[in-house]
Amino acid sequence: MNISKNDFGRNFHWGVSSAAFQVEGAHDKDGKGESIWDFFSNKKNKVYNGHHARVACDFYIRDYEEILLMKQMNVFNYRFSLSWSRIFPDGIGKVNHKGVEFYNRVIDFCLNEGIEPWITLYHWDLPLALERKGGWTNREIIKWFSEYVSFCIKIFGDRVKHWMILNEPMVFTGAGYFMGIHAPGKKGLSNFLAAAHHAVLCQAEGGRIAKSYNSNLKIGTTFSCSHIEAKTNSIKDRQAQVKIDALLNRMFLEPLLGLNYPVKDLKVLRRIEQFIKDGDDKKMCFNMDFIGVQNYTREIVSFDFFTPFVQAKIVKADKRNVHRTVMNWEVYPSSIYYILKKYAAYKNIPEIIVTESGAAFEDTLIDGNIQDEERKLFIQNHIAEILKAKQEGVKVNGYFVWSFTDNFEWAEGYKPRFGLVYVDFETQQRTIKASGKWYSDFLSG
Repeated sequence: MNISKNDFGRNFHWGVSSAAFQVEGAHDKDGKGESIWDFFSNKKNKVYNGHHARVACDFYIRDYEEILLMKQMNVFNYRFSLSWSRIFPDGIGKVNHKGVEFYNRVIDFCLNEGIEPWITLYHWDLPLALERKGGWTNREIIKWFSEYVSFCIKIFGDRVKHWMILNEPMVFTGAGYFMGIHAPGKKGLSNFLAAAHHAVLCQAEGGRIAKSYNSNLKIGTTFSCSHIEAKTNSIKDRQAQVKIDALLNRMFLEPLLGLNYPVKDLKVLRRIEQFIKDGDDKKMCFNMDFIGVQNYTREIVSFDFFTPFVQAKIVKADKRNVHRTVMNWEVYPSSIYYILKKYAAYKNIPEIIVTESGAAFEDTLIDGNIQDEERKLFIQNHIAEILKAKQEGVKVNGYFVWSFTDNFEWAEGYKPRFGLVYVDFETQQRTIKASGKWYSDFLSG
């Protein structure tokens, strides 16, 4: 690849990402409360092979070691999340000072080593005590979340400049409250629509709270998004494409931008009105400083009469005989280009940061080395597509690899390895993969 990081300009942010529940471990150490994912992953047949994150990557103990490895690899922006239940074991009320001390330690050590912390406030691990009150389906979550955000910004906002309010609200509401395949394992349209509307309100309110404490903070939020194509050029398949695009790519972004929900293209969203109160249309909007885009693949969709509510289905990658990852996601680098162009076309869209991008492939440790050429090529090709979009005028100003280390991948457990760094989960030994060595060399340029 003949692209240099200098082609992106001096102010482009290069980094890596992780999430508290996926790496920290120490699930009940020093006063941490139980989260919905602690509870869910202990249930039978919810996570691949009964895997759990009670130890995960042991980041709670190995934080300094991990940050020094980042520095060694020339990574100077680190996106990570705070565990709500480590700070507030019951979600609200009493503060766990040991949890606060831990995050102060991580932030201070990052800054001491020249690494800029980028913090995600909510990356899916809701305190279980709040879920027992209805979680995201209870409108009270706006108040609970506001208290949590206020505390975090007040305590850490003197040192942390970049904040993300939510991580992928479409995933945690869709998989957690509609399909039931993620924590908390709820199902049903009304659960999903209630959770989604409250998440939309929280992402905007979180931004307002953060700015009210310090107007100089850089506030964003992150969206999962995929380039969507119709399986055929038939009218029904193209209608299916529009519906899935509205659901996956537009449902949380457009209310934030003041465009309301994409009801015109996805009629079932009319049912969200039962959860909307007077004044919500204004409360859903907020001018973020940046939008985090998280793209892994493209989706091919077709009409399907038997799929409730949308009459559309995604045609899985293994049914299409395409190059795919361990997650059964098609390897399609142009997807990131199309998504960047799509989001950039919105009026008043702020700066875009690619806050996650990466791939899970089979990694084999041979003589202390992992030659993960597929992942290296994946990252190179995605960087090239981002540069193409940037050169065409898209305000994209950052790229964060998911993930720094292999970690606990939610319902998939430890089977998919996304890391630039291999983790032996028995010994916790780290091995930098070929992709990690390449990224390190690229960042040194």
